[in-house]
Amino acid sequence: MLAALLFLLILVVDQCTKFVVQMEMIPGQSWEVFPPFFSLTYVLNPGAAFGILEHQRFFFVFACIVLLLLFLYFYPKLRRMSPSIHYGCVAMLAGAVGNMLDRIHTGLVIDFFDFHFWPVFNVADIAIVIGVFLMACAILFGKDEEK
Repeated sequence: MLAALLFLLILVVDQCTKFVVQMEMIPGQSWEVFPPFFSLTYVLNPGAAFGILEHQRFFFVFACIVLLLLFLYFYPKLRRMSPSIHYGCVAMLAGAVGNMLDRIHTGLVIDFFDFHFWPVFNVADIAIVIGVFLMACAILFGKDEEK
């Protein structure tokens, strides 16, 4: 139940923030929040992280659907694993689904967090990074056994 709530929370926050950005800004527009370090900048990303694989919409949607199906198939086993693995996978999947929804709806991913020294990103990207980080920590530093 907690995993489903986490998934929904990430997805709702991601989609709501993207909706607000779309309604309040035009692509390329930037609002300084903490100059010169942080801005909200509306970017339409045709690729993945750092702009790789631009305009490969079908590939990304297909990959996310495969990821979702694998997650559902392995979920009974995943639930018995460490919380870092379990919730890390949930966060990663929620982020992937959030970006997939953008790709289905517009063909592009809406990004807006801009730290000026890093590519612009969104809430879904944060969830993916945190999820992968939790899983990596569990794999590298945790016990191999299930609960």
